[in-house]
Amino acid sequence: MSWSEPRRALLGTGVGALVASLGACGFRLRGAQPLAFKAIALTGFAPRSPLRDALADALRARGVVVQADPARAELVLQVLAEARERSVVATTAAAQVRELQLRLRLRWRTHTATGRELSAPAELVLARDMSYSENLALAKQHEEAELYREMQAELVAQVMQRLAAVRV
Repeated sequence: MSWSEPRRALLGTGVGALVASLGACGFRLRGAQPLAFKAIALTGFAPRSPLRDALADALRARGVVVQADPARAELVLQVLAEARERSVVATTAAAQVRELQLRLRLRWRTHTATGRELSAPAELVLARDMSYSENLALAKQHEEAELYREMQAELVAQVMQRLAAVRV
């Protein structure tokens, strides 16, 4: 038996005891919270919005029916503003762009089909900084698209958490 084997055995025992104690105290990883509605309508999105599609997919994955007609839905998520923004953060002395900031903004409210407000207007804004170089314009274009996809996934997760708190 080498010197490291007893330490590995002791470490394995310690990890096992830690996992057992976490389970005993009621600890569990946060999973998807249940939604209090079975049908939702998504209104106010731009035509062919990738954010709407991602949100609809996330809702369907949780067993919620996405209705086209708001009158047939228990809950209506109305988008008040949806925007992708891109601004220059830093430039060189020769006025070349060095750094960009990308923002994804969503402002929405929820109400019933009859118009009773369930949550006040809320806004989520996500931002990412990105270096930029004219020499790598195509690669930076792909990086920008990937950053927007990541922000969109994070935004959908945050909206889903907030929808879990809505009571119809």
